[in-house]
Amino acid sequence: MSQRSGTMNKTVNIDWSKLGFGYVKTDYRYISMWKDGKWDDGKLVEDNTLTISEASTALHYGQQCFEGLKAYRTKDGKIQLFRPDENAKRLNSSCRRLLMPEMPVEKFIDACIQVVKANEHFVPPYGTGATLYLRPFVIGVGDNLGVKPAPEYIFCVFCCPVGPYFKGGMTPVNFTIADMDRAAPHGTGAAKVGGNYAASLLPHEHAVKRGFADCIYLDPATHTKIEEVGAANFFGITKDNKFVTPKSPSILPSITKYSLMHVAKEYLGMEVEERDCYIDNIDEFKEAGACGTAAVITPIGGIEYKGKLHVFYSEKEVGPVTKKLYDTLYGIQFGDVKAPEGWIVEVK
Repeated sequence: MSQRSGTMNKTVNIDWSKLGFGYVKTDYRYISMWKDGKWDDGKLVEDNTLTISEASTALHYGQQCFEGLKAYRTKDGKIQLFRPDENAKRLNSSCRRLLMPEMPVEKFIDACIQVVKANEHFVPPYGTGATLYLRPFVIGVGDNLGVKPAPEYIFCVFCCPVGPYFKGGMTPVNFTIADMDRAAPHGTGAAKVGGNYAASLLPHEHAVKRGFADCIYLDPATHTKIEEVGAANFFGITKDNKFVTPKSPSILPSITKYSLMHVAKEYLGMEVEERDCYIDNIDEFKEAGACGTAAVITPIGGIEYKGKLHVFYSEKEVGPVTKKLYDTLYGIQFGDVKAPEGWIVEVK
């Protein structure tokens, strides 16, 4: 591709060890327009700004959704994506929920590969713990005033090199129970839409001001069951060594969580349960964690509930099962552990 010429020899002046989870402008991003009932061919562009109508539904009615996935540099210098087909399927599920046009899975994966290739000098070296984060999104645009689907849509994929989502990486952190909801019962909780995240900003700020990493959301219908941990999914390891994670129609289906469920069962020989996790029963867990693309796994040291801090394995050390889960999944993503069939797409 002409835009790629010379990217193999480019270097960037980045201290990979000091990267946080923040925006870094890279050279190219992919953009495609949906108009007259179809997506165009799409292209790589250098401009990192979008010009859209002031009447775009994304701005007024929240008609937009997004995804997050990563490109990993392996020990032998190859670059690979982790389960991008699952991100494509989840994007389409979000699009259906908001009456937006779906993106063909093959087109989604091809767009991600194009962006990684065009920015491969931004893929951090193996061993740094850093990765290239990809952010695909769909927004409703065009001249529109009434509450109805947009006449046009933009699909875009951009990327940024990132380090750990939480400072300190695999260090246990404490959470508190939120007194607000991130989603409504039978609402958009299972879709990756911006409104869910906008609703989480204030409770997150309240939690941080009180010295916690973030807050835990209980189910919006009864406020008795653990649902999400900030912007991540919850899991716990029971005292009889089962991997347990909440089941609810208002939880975002985390690709990392379902990957960990497979790792727990097939690699570690554990029983796996997706079921209700009542906040009053948190002492059933000897370890607990938050999982998602950005953080992979963040060990939960303790959860504050009704004025008391319930500590799981330790506030300072990672539990042994959580560590094994992390090491196995991390190894799969970086090519050090054999992956299940179809999980890895090599960027060639």
